[in-house]
Parts: sequence; structure tokens; C-alpha cells
Amino acid sequence: MIQKMSQKSAEEIAKWHYKEPYDFYDMSNDEEDLHELLYERGDHYFEVIENHICIGFYSIMEEDDHIEIGLGLRPDFTGKGHGKKFLEDLLDYISLNYEKKKIVLSVASFNSRAIHLYEKCGFNRIRSFVQATNGSFYEFIEMELCI
Repeated sequence: MIQKMSQKSAEEIAKWHYKEPYDFYDMSNDEEDLHELLYERGDHYFEVIENHICIGFYSIMEEDDHIEIGLGLRPDFTGKGHGKKFLEDLLDYISLNYEKKKIVLSVASFNSRAIHLYEKCGFNRIRSFVQATNGSFYEFIEMELCI
């Protein structure tokens, strides 16, 4: 079930810790991301609940000509084949609830596992860029999908 994120789930997600090198995605590594999740998530953060537990989250931001997404799967669900369904559920949710047909995301360039999944689901690489986060500068890949 996809629903607006509760404070309880936000606090749980804030404590998630991934194995290296994916610990890059721990919310505690970036104060701005953590603050947004806990206090300023507005209406664009959603929790994914299965069997009464939060298994992941989505962020969905409507921009001028596209939708920008972010997503995170609970650490103990990663690397076990759950990612494709998790992403497909998000894409289905967007197609049912939003009118824009272009979806954009950014992924750390080292995350070949996620990049492979996104390409498998039809996303194309648009550009690479460097962004300040987690106390340093990192390369990201912007990808897009037209649905």
C-alpha cells in the first residue's frame, strides 16, 4: 500500500543503515535530506507498507514538464530481487495519479545495481553531473523515462 508518509515511518527510515558502499544512502549522512524527511516532507513523500511494516519510500515532485522521483527500499530488502516490483509499483502509481508523462531521477554513478534496474525498466541516461552531498562532491547520472 502506498500512502502519505507518517512521522513514525519517517523516523524509522531515518535510522536505516545500508551495507557499504550503499551506506552513502543512509539519511543520517546528509543533514539536509534528514531534515527534509523528518520535518519538511510535505505532500511529496510516500511510504510503502506491506504486512504492516514500512518496506520503502518514494518522493514524487511535480516540476514544470516532468515528475522527479526518489526512492528507497528498506536495507534488508535490497539485493534480493524486490527492486523491480518496487519501482514498477511507483511507476504504476504515477501513471494513475499524475498527468505528466516524463519521469526523471538521479542516481549515484557508483550504484550500478540501481542503474541496471532503471535501464531494465526503460529509463535512459541523460547526463552526468557532480553534486555536493554527504559532506563531499559526488558524480550522479540523471535518467528519464517517458510513459
